[in-house]
Amino acid sequence: MEKVKIVDKQGRLVLPKKWREKYAKKGLVVMKVEGERITIEPFRPLNLTKFFDSIEIDIKSDLSDWKSVRRELHEVR
Repeated sequence: MEKVKIVDKQGRLVLPKKWREKYAKKGLVVMKVEGERITIEPFRPLNLTKFFDSIEIDIKSDLSDWKSVRRELHEVR
């Protein structure tokens, strides 16, 4: 659906209320600028739990001492 919309002097544009209520409930969107085209999509947080336990590393440091763990992890690179 194409619709001509007014952009004010500050560059603001009003998104349709039904779209905002359905896709932007928290007020966050992803805006992509591709040349002369701008796309606006709903913001969907990434599910980082899929990465849990995806990497195994053998470290000698005590896990209660995060400074030494961090130091050892930086050395592994």
